[in-house]
Amino acid sequence: MRVVSGIQPTGKPHLGNYLGAIVNYVKLQDEAHAAGGECFIFLADLHALSQPHDPAELTRNTREMVATLVACGVDPSKAILFNQAQIPAHAELQWLLNGTARMGWLNRMTQWKDKAGKNREGQSIALFNYPVLQAADVLLYQATHVPVGDDQKQHLELARDIAQKFNTDYCPEDAPLFTLPEPYIPPAAARIMSLRDGSAKMSKSDPSEMSRINLTDDADTVVKKVKKAKTDAEPLPSEAKGLEGRAEALNLVTIYCAVTGKSTDDTLSEYGGQGFGSFKPVLAEALVETLRPINARFLELKDDTEALDAILARGASKAREHAIPTLSAAYKALGLLRG
Repeated sequence: MRVVSGIQPTGKPHLGNYLGAIVNYVKLQDEAHAAGGECFIFLADLHALSQPHDPAELTRNTREMVATLVACGVDPSKAILFNQAQIPAHAELQWLLNGTARMGWLNRMTQWKDKAGKNREGQSIALFNYPVLQAADVLLYQATHVPVGDDQKQHLELARDIAQKFNTDYCPEDAPLFTLPEPYIPPAAARIMSLRDGSAKMSKSDPSEMSRINLTDDADTVVKKVKKAKTDAEPLPSEAKGLEGRAEALNLVTIYCAVTGKSTDDTLSEYGGQGFGSFKPVLAEALVETLRPINARFLELKDDTEALDAILARGASKAREHAIPTLSAAYKALGLLRG
């Protein structure tokens, strides 16, 4: 089992990132390590170039994301943790795969349509082409499994299509170069929504700081944000069916269940009939207790540039060892001479 997954170092990581992705990174690394496999977790800093960005901010965010991942339990002794920019093979393999990928395939990418909107001509080539870089990210390490959510299934299918066509076009039938990665569906992750709008996902890009709980928020800030979170006037129901059509109520209950490990039924059995004036302090306390050790570890790490860079350098060295054979084989398959 060789698992590969990436996360963009953009903006402050928030509760949604933690419960929706980072918790599963920790589970993945532990499962892969216990089974004698490998888990590659990379910071997708090359992908960040697909959108306008501030270079100094990208550098800072990359280091802060390393600090966040480690604070949340990602262990560099169990997982290979690195950033793309230290492995030029990612960009090299993307270019080699560009000869195999097809414009029609990329034009069908739903995220391209969503992100480009009506101004496709004004978008960067990187935004159009980044699914090929994603394919390179996983094929470079011969990934057997890639964690995917609903919004990334199409991109993994593209990676498989590219790998299959490359193998068919340039490799002997009995010796394909690329492993076709399988989707890894992580244990059900909580879908965390905005504290200001229960119909929208919690997001780094939301202009309102009150819409999200950042992993770097102190206890007072967490309590304040929970207190001001949008709710409705009705008390909590006594069973899950009563949350239907109540997006904000559902979101707060979902967060509580995710951080305490309690089921929805047990939570509503305990707090059903109570108003949010009673439930919010309980939720805030649970969040503060969950985030306190993460916050403390993050604060220890975030300004230790030397330690953070060392983590990335060690991870990059390990990743490079795995990347070189695949990249060299791809050059050879294409008939390209290298010294």
